[in-house]
Amino acid sequence: MLDFIYYPVSGILWIWHTVFGSVLGPDNGITWALAVVFLVFTLRALLYKPFVRQIRTQLTMKKLQPQIRALQKKYPGDRARQAAEMQKLQKEHGFNPLLGCLPLLVQAPVFIGLLHVLRSFNRTATGFGQLGLSPEANANTANYFFSAADVQSFLDARLFGAPISAAISSSQNTLQAFASFGGVPSVLTIALVAVPLMVLASIATHFNARASIARQDDAARSNPQTSMVNKLSLWVFPVGVLIGGPVLPIAVLLYWVSNNVWTYVQQHVVYRRIDAEDTAVVEVPRASAPAPGARPKRRK
Repeated sequence: MLDFIYYPVSGILWIWHTVFGSVLGPDNGITWALAVVFLVFTLRALLYKPFVRQIRTQLTMKKLQPQIRALQKKYPGDRARQAAEMQKLQKEHGFNPLLGCLPLLVQAPVFIGLLHVLRSFNRTATGFGQLGLSPEANANTANYFFSAADVQSFLDARLFGAPISAAISSSQNTLQAFASFGGVPSVLTIALVAVPLMVLASIATHFNARASIARQDDAARSNPQTSMVNKLSLWVFPVGVLIGGPVLPIAVLLYWVSNNVWTYVQQHVVYRRIDAEDTAVVEVPRASAPAPGARPKRRK
């Protein structure tokens, strides 16, 4: 049902694996790790303009808050009239709330697609939604854009001794699939790679939230709903990454870390650019201002 997501995600991953594999070797764990990281960078580069529109949408909404509060006071108890006037106000200022959701709406299915493609390199697990293939059948079954040889290359790859498709909570059946490809990894080996990535992902999530909150005005911070969301973003979501990290493959943790690092850098770059543009609009060129006491020139 979701092949329209799985094939593009695996296609971009395949391209970057081919690029880095030509330099570092196709079975190198760093090759596969870089392929995942640059999958993130490719997606975020494609979403750069929607992200800028998202920031502008948020800033527009912030500027409209006084007028929105005035409408609420003008039509108390009349929600239909408030909604109609709100839509009119948003239309006048070119405000489109859907643009603010676009980056998130695109990233969510990509995350799901990457998780599925990575799990499909090792389909030996059993249970709900699992294929339960034998290690031999799994190693000889293609995975979307990846051939059977690519699947074997992925199984053979190690990042500091850990398969990047393995998670701390991986079952013994899943780990047995690596027996012919570098040996069965231990949970400790996987944890030594996964835990630092979980901590980095948690810290990056926290600082991204801190950067976003720093842009809020006092009125927004004092709003009870906004205050609750801020607390969730600052503390609950980062802790959630630590709690949920053991069930995520190392490659997905790489995705999470690189995505958050990109977001952190991009926020600062975009906000600085928008602030510079707003300053340039507000400033009046000195050359255009008449000197004190000077008389205006008469037209002939």
